[in-house]
Amino acid sequence: MRVAVIGAGIIGITTAYELAADGHEVTVFERRSAAAEETSFANAGVVAPGYVTPWAAPGMPGKVMRHLFSRHAPVKLALPLSGAELSWMWRWYRACKLETYLANRARLQRLAFYSRERLHQLTASLQLDYDRSPGYVVLLRGEKDSRMIQPGLQVLRDAGVAFREINADEVRKIEPAINTDTSFLGGIHLPDDEVANCRQFALLLKNEAQKLGVRFEFNTAVASVNRSHAATVSIAGEASPRSFDSVVMCAGLASAQLLKPLGLKIPMVAVYGYSISAPIREPLNAPRSALMDERYKVAISRLGNRVRVAGSAELGGSLERKRAASIQTLYKVLHDWFPGAAQHSNLGAHVQEWKGARPMLPDGPPIIGNSGLPGLWLNLGHGSSGWALSCGSARALADLMAGKVADIDMEGLGISRLA
Repeated sequence: MRVAVIGAGIIGITTAYELAADGHEVTVFERRSAAAEETSFANAGVVAPGYVTPWAAPGMPGKVMRHLFSRHAPVKLALPLSGAELSWMWRWYRACKLETYLANRARLQRLAFYSRERLHQLTASLQLDYDRSPGYVVLLRGEKDSRMIQPGLQVLRDAGVAFREINADEVRKIEPAINTDTSFLGGIHLPDDEVANCRQFALLLKNEAQKLGVRFEFNTAVASVNRSHAATVSIAGEASPRSFDSVVMCAGLASAQLLKPLGLKIPMVAVYGYSISAPIREPLNAPRSALMDERYKVAISRLGNRVRVAGSAELGGSLERKRAASIQTLYKVLHDWFPGAAQHSNLGAHVQEWKGARPMLPDGPPIIGNSGLPGLWLNLGHGSSGWALSCGSARALADLMAGKVADIDMEGLGISRLA
């Protein structure tokens, strides 16, 4: 089967690889000049399936409202919001009901655990060498953080995730470089979770896909998908459309724009995240793996010879406008925990500051499967968990396109959920 994949982020690349591994002839269209240049570029890199839960959860609207008035709030609104963003917030609010949350959490977690398994299979079988470190620690600054995290710990127990509640001294044994001047209560240690460089993995898997015959066309923007024959795409600047047997939409936020003329209204908006990445100044002062500051919802990750600090959830605004306060929060958290880890003294001379647009659906899980239109398939809406869900999503979609039953239950992961 001749298949076109639209988008060469982590979702598009894993999809292209799995389809090529199944024997399909695959062409990937990417508007950027290289792979993994947008949301996949500089994310936190944490692979922690037990923590992959919907943003739409009971009590979350109240938490968001309280955060709005905090200087270092993990959630921000950039006013004014567009009509699409207001509509998305209403749908998100309705998805915060307990019953809806529990269903979506189960969908996300079974996909996340399956995806981690597939990630490890690909890494081992293809002998991929990329920056990765085992283990994950959630840092608890005080008693309030400990109380707030208890419902999340029950989620981990229900999912069978291995973890330990540990005190500050035990945390320091795992991460001895933590600032001795920072007092804190303790942490949650998840030994089976990890941090890994999403973009490095994507570029390595792209090379493996090319070995299988996948053709990547960069600087190539898909202008439209044919209304009467969805497996036909028009490329910007080309006079004649290109026809395939199937098309897979993996273009992040651009997917919603391309699907709308086809009558497919996908309620997906950008929820922006930030990161800073800097070379390690002294390895003994740097983290060994990945940590999450539970109060500020900021991750600190060791990725090879660099430290990456990532966080924030910002609705509204634009990709081009970086909020200074959000970046300052990342520097604050890094300084609190690992003040001597990174080379960032020269006002950002060695620091990469990044803002990415997470393509998020209001209720949480992505959409994977048939669009309902002949020849058009969807793999989109992974939000802030694209890296953690990518390998499983791609393998499941490839199975569905082959007419097989996926290895995991796909209930609630199709487009019918949006109805």
